Amino acid sequence: MRLIFAGTPEFAAVALEALIAAGHEVALVLTQPDRPAGRGMKLVPSAVKQVALQHGLEVAQPANLKTPESWQRLREVAADVMVVAAYGLLLPAGVLTIPRHGCLNIHASLLPRWRGAAPIQRAILAGDEKTGITIMQMDVGLDTGDMCLVHEVPIASDDTAQSLHDKLAQRGGTAIVEALQLLQAGALPRQPQDNGLATYASKLTKAEGQIDWSAEAVCIERAIRAYQPFPVAYTLWHGEPLRLFQAQLREGRGVPGTVLAAGKDGIEVACGRGSLLLTELQKTGGKRMPVAAFLSGNSVLPGETFGMAD
Repeated sequence: MRLIFAGTPEFAAVALEALIAAGHEVALVLTQPDRPAGRGMKLVPSAVKQVALQHGLEVAQPANLKTPESWQRLREVAADVMVVAAYGLLLPAGVLTIPRHGCLNIHASLLPRWRGAAPIQRAILAGDEKTGITIMQMDVGLDTGDMCLVHEVPIASDDTAQSLHDKLAQRGGTAIVEALQLLQAGALPRQPQDNGLATYASKLTKAEGQIDWSAEAVCIERAIRAYQPFPVAYTLWHGEPLRLFQAQLREGRGVPGTVLAAGKDGIEVACGRGSLLLTELQKTGGKRMPVAAFLSGNSVLPGETFGMAD
């Protein structure tokens, strides 16, 4: 089919590669403007732009699509479908009807659960046993359009947001190729969402990364996994952030935030219910490392308290 593709991060780039490999004609790629990154704050193209340029595709990077004038190139393309994946810009109602078959969105949740910006992280935080990819016919609402295709993906007990993202990105590419095959055959189903079952996956903030040790250990362990690679869970230690990357559930008791034990197997910290054995950490200005390596250069004693400024 003749496509417009709109997306920005790696999640979308994987889908773009899948569409190209499947033989679809990607006539135009929309992605967000290059952003400054790294120590030199040089402008860096998005993952989608990099893929598009590698394949010699036309790329447009509008700051927004608010005006009919900005839609001119979209009309000229005369696309069958626009495929959208984590584009990051609002598509006005007028854009949704430009392609012959409208716009299909690759969403990383089992809609109507986890509409919004951070469905992968919110699914882990909530303790969901599964998530998935929903191919959705876009409308003017926030992830409210009819569902066309659903692929379920189990959430493993050790999944981080990064590892689950990678699984869903691959599944998203598979799902959108399947959806376009069905669309070509005139057999793509559409099912309205049950709005009464909807939940909202709000955007992550850096502030969320700070651990509240009064929470249950199981909730904190989920947060440590959900906040990788952003914003990364942390606690205060001697007044400085100590980043947390891996932890195991334990049944220890004590005042929340208190170190119960510290050794080569981990640092056990009391929570509101149960305890956590921290096994991989990163000190400010240091490297991410296993707890044994961390303790070889840092002293952590039972009775110390995490989460409080000195």
